[in-house]
Amino acid sequence: MTRFIGTVAAICLLAAAPAQAADSRSLNRAWSEIVSQYEADLKAQGAVGSGMAVTQDGKPLKAAYFGLADKASGRAVDADTIYHWASITKMFTAVAVLQLRDRGLLSLDDRVIDYLPEFKQVHNPYGNMSDITLRHLITHSSGLRGSTFPWRGDNDWAPHEPAKWSQVAAMMPYTQIEFEPGSKFSYSNPGTSALGRIVEEVTGDDIEVYITKNILMPLGMSRSYFDTTPYHLGRYRSNNYYLANGALKDNGAEVETGATNGNGGLNGPISDLLKFAHFLLGVNDNGNYASVLSRKTVEEMRQPLLSAPDPTVTKQWMGLSTFIIDEDVGGGRTLRFAGHTGGQMGFSSFVYIQPESRSATVFVVNTRNSEVARADTAFARTRTALFRRFFPLLGK
Repeated sequence: MTRFIGTVAAICLLAAAPAQAADSRSLNRAWSEIVSQYEADLKAQGAVGSGMAVTQDGKPLKAAYFGLADKASGRAVDADTIYHWASITKMFTAVAVLQLRDRGLLSLDDRVIDYLPEFKQVHNPYGNMSDITLRHLITHSSGLRGSTFPWRGDNDWAPHEPAKWSQVAAMMPYTQIEFEPGSKFSYSNPGTSALGRIVEEVTGDDIEVYITKNILMPLGMSRSYFDTTPYHLGRYRSNNYYLANGALKDNGAEVETGATNGNGGLNGPISDLLKFAHFLLGVNDNGNYASVLSRKTVEEMRQPLLSAPDPTVTKQWMGLSTFIIDEDVGGGRTLRFAGHTGGQMGFSSFVYIQPESRSATVFVVNTRNSEVARADTAFARTRTALFRRFFPLLGK
């Protein structure tokens, strides 16, 4: 059963104006309807556990928790449950690259081969590999394929991700650029893994160490980490599951991302991911935001650069490793959202900010059902409901 939390502080007092009370009632009614749909969709797809939350001005507004973090033990999902964020990590790697850019240690127009000579072995029918830059990688426009392993398949014996960079580099002679670099968006996991490797080459730190020291720590994300869960956080870790042909497969709690850490290695609770969202918004500053990235650069991340169509949203673009969505919410009104999604093993997640209303949302689920179309998942339907039915009320 879903447990949902309404407004953390009292939304309206007896002395509140009628218009304010009406707005609060509308907000509460919309949230209740969204939670009901969320619960029904999760049950329909056989999800084991999930959580979502919305904040405004850096303060909790709404939250809902569904089901179990671990089916075998019967441990329920709650506010402390830790999930794998998968590709949301790409935004952290982008922040790392932009930190180095702003410090004058690299340029987005630098050639990838100057940092990673192994990229010279990639076949490029559209020109020379010296033409591909860090800007192409950070905007997913390099022409590199989408998957890290082009031939892994569903073999249980194959590692989920390459354990070492040498294994990634060994695939370069068998890799081909698939379109003219810079000509369009095409999502690429190895492209972001390469950015993580470049951060390592420039700084001498492993990418997970660099992000921990320069992003997680100053933002107070003390329960976020890469790969294997620290012992003291183990009791909060969510398991993850696949559901296929009516059978539930337990994947185990941990997700090892090896050499692709910068592409999808982060884990943490909803509360920590919201701290990152508040940094992107510039609200509820703990005094360290400017030490992570200037407001000018944060805003640069969410400037639309390339069309990135998604049939489940109205319009979507790619910025600097940030998706920008302009959602038609009716009445001739459009709301802009910026953020990222993640999906790995049984985990799916998203984080978005809505700058005009100074609000943010996070969604996570620990089960993936191969027989449910993407548009029909709780992930997609909850996102649509939040964008079209809840966020429009926050700006009024």
